[in-house]
Amino acid sequence: MIAVVLGLGNDYRRDDGLGPAVAREVAARVAADIRVSTSDGDPTRMLDAWAGADLAVLVDAVVSEPSRPGTVHRFDSTAVAKLPIPNTSTHGVGLATALELGRVLDRLPRRWVLYAVEVVDLGYGRGLSPAAAGAVEPVVGAVLSELGSTTGQQSVGRSPNAPAPDWSNPAACS
Repeated sequence: MIAVVLGLGNDYRRDDGLGPAVAREVAARVAADIRVSTSDGDPTRMLDAWAGADLAVLVDAVVSEPSRPGTVHRFDSTAVAKLPIPNTSTHGVGLATALELGRVLDRLPRRWVLYAVEVVDLGYGRGLSPAAAGAVEPVVGAVLSELGSTTGQQSVGRSPNAPAPDWSNPAACS
């Protein structure tokens, strides 16, 4: 079973760094056989990142109206019609394009799950807003649950060498 976690975003665009922050924390908690990476939303890089995967877990920041920063939404490959992209993704058409391109080219993972977190601050700079920072740990837990239900609990667990994150400092999450 090949599992991939892909954090979408840009650490230098405040809350858009949520996907990479989750990916870094997940990487510190999973076995080496789970591929964890980040992407800026470029469709071809996403296709490469999930190539050959049985499961791809994607994490992305989204903007919605009305805004409820920190709210987490879960979508999966069985609910594509409900996916609120491209109108709300912080990457424009990146994720939607990658999913459609993957479908057309028969390069989608067997199953995928998207955790979309509503954010508020996409300005230039590092560090997550308090609402986005507060969503990191719950999303990490959800991602680990997805991986555990698919790959078995033996692949999930904090690396003994990983430093404990400082959740009181939003800048530490980016």
